[in-house]
Amino acid sequence: MRQTLVVRWAALVFHRELKQITGIEGCQCRLGRSQRNHVGIAMLVWIRLAQAAREAKKTIYALKFGLLDEYMR
Repeated sequence: MRQTLVVRWAALVFHRELKQITGIEGCQCRLGRSQRNHVGIAMLVWIRLAQAAREAKKTIYALKFGLLDEYMR
């Protein structure tokens, strides 16, 4: 039971981060192929950001929102 809850929580975190970080819900594509491409690319972006966040020892949110800090100064 405990393992099931851990897996469910990880899936919920992934879904929330995918929506908040990549803006996946903002897709206005009409064709199925375009929607699948959009979802696939958004997932690849999330994977890369999660990997970079682990390497930088930051959260995925801190990494994403800090990308333009140097530019904005």
